[in-house]
Amino acid sequence: MKEAFKPRPSIPVSLTKNPCEFVPATQKPATDEHILKLLRAPETFEQGFRLLVRSYGERLYWHIRRLVLVHEDADDILQNTFIKVYRGIERFEGKSQLYTWLYRIATNEALSFLEEKRRHQAHSIEGEANPELNRIYSDPYFDAEGLQRQLYEAIALLPEKQRSVFNLRYFEEMPYETMSQIFNTSVGALKASFHHAVKKVETYIRERNLS
Repeated sequence: MKEAFKPRPSIPVSLTKNPCEFVPATQKPATDEHILKLLRAPETFEQGFRLLVRSYGERLYWHIRRLVLVHEDADDILQNTFIKVYRGIERFEGKSQLYTWLYRIATNEALSFLEEKRRHQAHSIEGEANPELNRIYSDPYFDAEGLQRQLYEAIALLPEKQRSVFNLRYFEEMPYETMSQIFNTSVGALKASFHHAVKKVETYIRERNLS
């Protein structure tokens, strides 16, 4: 389906001396094996990291964006994600796939951000109804109408972890087995979470169209 958010501004992740843009969707990314080979050698580490950013930056950005809703927040979290990757890549043991490890870091960063945001909102704007919807409406890059708008409203109102499960399954069609490694949760629990999320989304849209 058409993405409800306008394309992100072209902002490279500036973690190295020679930052580079993300790989366009039409360009085949480098393999994980090639990236890891570069990262394991000190003389090619920076090259490998820039290639990792180019290969995964766009995918991770949209994963984070659908969770936190606002472009500026997503961009900040993406930066923090790659900082953690840069500092911790030497500890990557290869027990999971590289993209699974990256998604786990990005998801944890996004969920931590949302938890902090919720605590702040509880003290600063107590009583405000549906702050998630206010955030999505205030994003100048949000561009959706009709049923698509209702879909994103319903997703925004899901609990954060349930939202992340729904997004990975619905938008990225990620296998439950892969999601299980990201969330450290059983496949059965993830299936149940997605099922409940779908029911909530369906109910929200149905009620809006009956009123």
